[in-house]
Amino acid sequence: MLELSAPVIAIVGPTASGKTDAAQIVAERLGGEVVSADSMQIYRGMDIGTGKLPASERRVPHHGFDLVDPGEPYSAALFQAFARHCIRDIDARGKRAVLCGGTGQYVQAAIDDFAFPKGDQVENPVRERWTAYAEEHGNQALWEALEARDPASAAVIHPNNVRRVVRAFELLEEGASYAEQKQRLATVAPFVPAVQFGLAVEPAILNERIDARVDAMVAAGLVDEVRGLLAAGFRDGVTAPQAIGYKEIVEALDGNITLEEAVRAIKTATRRYGKRQRTWFRRDKRIRWVNADVGDAEAVAAEILSQLETLDAYHD
Repeated sequence: MLELSAPVIAIVGPTASGKTDAAQIVAERLGGEVVSADSMQIYRGMDIGTGKLPASERRVPHHGFDLVDPGEPYSAALFQAFARHCIRDIDARGKRAVLCGGTGQYVQAAIDDFAFPKGDQVENPVRERWTAYAEEHGNQALWEALEARDPASAAVIHPNNVRRVVRAFELLEEGASYAEQKQRLATVAPFVPAVQFGLAVEPAILNERIDARVDAMVAAGLVDEVRGLLAAGFRDGVTAPQAIGYKEIVEALDGNITLEEAVRAIKTATRRYGKRQRTWFRRDKRIRWVNADVGDAEAVAAEILSQLETLDAYHD
């Protein structure tokens, strides 16, 4: 396990639960710095639609924003290396690292003892070959090719999830199995000492917040942000153009749907994503849940700090 002077504080939960504000307050109180664990906030220029905290509102140092351009490849493996470097550096400077985000795999990559396949860390010919195969023959043919070689992995991957099917082929090339990796993820041990807090919000309340947040993003200039990204070659990216809030606006700008339809689609997709996030984090029994129904960041931060004091006293 990584040796730190104090455990990392991880604040996780679904989108629109209030993580960003609570994490900044906790970091302020403890003289800490925030490390963002969000797979879309890493992209430069994708600010409004990802809920990235504006520079003018950052009262403590934030890490993990604007790491790459939307057209550049990125992965959880690369984030793992980045986050651990940040955590070591923050700790070495006598500060407290506060990991904040809703991308479950990024959070787990940062704090747990999980080694990613080599193919996750750099571009590789296996990925390129099978991605091209899917483009030429279709998603179903790609999945059937996997089923012929690794039926156990194919059984746990939807045929239309091309990225995961391709990942399974990458693992096969390294003598591993996607199905085995998935099982290992569920039982992996911690590598970075951390105390995890999850923000719990009732689904109906969270959905209301999501709807209001999407409306606020549109009012703040999301459409113009997407126009600017498109002018800079946004479509050339692999992951970024599929981000919720961006792909729908692109559809509207292309004339395939109206802006009103795009906004409704964003709200629906974000609600579904929030549900998946809740499911992911609820599986981790190490997470201490804090009620965040009221939406009071100060109160949430105070509860987290109170629990931390109790834990520190216990360990002392």
